[in-house]
Amino acid sequence: MNSDNPILNSPYEEPLLHYATDSDGALDYSQVVKGRRIFTPDILVIPTKQGPQAPIFEINDNPDLHKTNIKMKKSFTIFLFVLFLSLSIKANAQWVQISNWYYGGYVYSLAAKDSNIFAGTSSGIFVSANNGASWTQTLNYDVVHSFAFSDSNIFAGTSSGIFVSANNGASWTQTTLNNRSIVSLVVSGNNIFAGTAVNGIYRSTNNGSSWNQIALNNLTVYSLTASGDKIFAGTFVNGVWISTDNGANWTQTALNNQSVLALTVNGNNVFAGTANYGVYLSINNGTTWSQTSLNNLDINSFAIIGNNIFAGTGGSGVCQSTNNGTSWLPINQGFNSIHTLVSLLITNNLIFAGTLGNSVWRRPLSEVIGIQNISMEIPLSYSLSQNYPNPFNPITTIRYAIPHNGYVRLIVFDALGKEIETLVNEKQSAGTYEATFNASQLPSGVYFYRLTTDNFSDTKRMLLVK
Repeated sequence: MNSDNPILNSPYEEPLLHYATDSDGALDYSQVVKGRRIFTPDILVIPTKQGPQAPIFEINDNPDLHKTNIKMKKSFTIFLFVLFLSLSIKANAQWVQISNWYYGGYVYSLAAKDSNIFAGTSSGIFVSANNGASWTQTLNYDVVHSFAFSDSNIFAGTSSGIFVSANNGASWTQTTLNNRSIVSLVVSGNNIFAGTAVNGIYRSTNNGSSWNQIALNNLTVYSLTASGDKIFAGTFVNGVWISTDNGANWTQTALNNQSVLALTVNGNNVFAGTANYGVYLSINNGTTWSQTSLNNLDINSFAIIGNNIFAGTGGSGVCQSTNNGTSWLPINQGFNSIHTLVSLLITNNLIFAGTLGNSVWRRPLSEVIGIQNISMEIPLSYSLSQNYPNPFNPITTIRYAIPHNGYVRLIVFDALGKEIETLVNEKQSAGTYEATFNASQLPSGVYFYRLTTDNFSDTKRMLLVK
């Protein structure tokens, strides 16, 4: 025998030894043969025949079989190392605080348009063109609570009224609505709605040139959202109101006794974030509401992509649900403390979080939703499927299959060939995947997506209709 190999230097004198399983049919690893304990990775255990009570096994001490088992043991060790490495990488996935930020760090609102990210703070507006790596202050004026986009204009709701920018945030002009504290904004068709502190809702029908008070005159309107012809307003202690005629008339919904700090719509579902009582869900446009399991916190903001709903909370950081609020999990890895989150934004495959007193944080969206590997089976060939739904507004899913491990890129282009978004840009194992594309910041039109690997490339067309 090979004297250098302790495994092949078998301590057993007999080449073939027998022992039985226990009464449950499991191998009894505590058996001692020639004063040595049997370890199955080093000794090949083979069922030989059935005994009266249990199968009889033989332990074959053949050196060639040992060599085979040594290879298996090495492969298993490599597998464990790769598994450990992947788990370590996952464990290191976390929020990272953005540096180069101004002193104070109260970030009340976040929004994105084209390549710019806008942060509304306690000291005005900051703009980043590089995903938060650096910021430029473009409005040094008051607290900025909200943003909205209408055509080429950007509207900012501040504690001193509404400001507008026609040059992607480089400069700002105060509108005629300049004597109200603006808490919320939303655009619906040709109408811009502004929720105020104590003075209800104002509306502009001419892109912000003039404003008129239209409803809920004595209420504070913390939040506004729109879906189709429906506009929802979340108020202080008076719950959620709805209008279906561009704000001419408003009806209080069944959620009528809560302070509603945040609102968002995902398909047919309306989510309301309340003060102290968590998230409420309506599946029938506010006719009825049910409290979700996230039920004892302030909910200050929402962000949605696909079936992933993120809630910015007061005291519990960011919570995520993938089942319409049935269950929620905190995703706070990396925060230096559990922050009060007042704003959330999803853009450029990143999720951003604005805090009270701790500036802006971000992390890759793939860390919390990822590119879904939907099948364990290795496909026979490369394929790129048609997105679904198609046409879509604004979320769609793209499925693709790769039969070999390799580098994968999935890119979205507009009709002129300009790259819009990179959905996948990484090495992936063989399998079938789904990627989510969110076109909420894009205009209606034809777009293309291209899958590229070392051995395959394909492009398909999709249609965004808003």
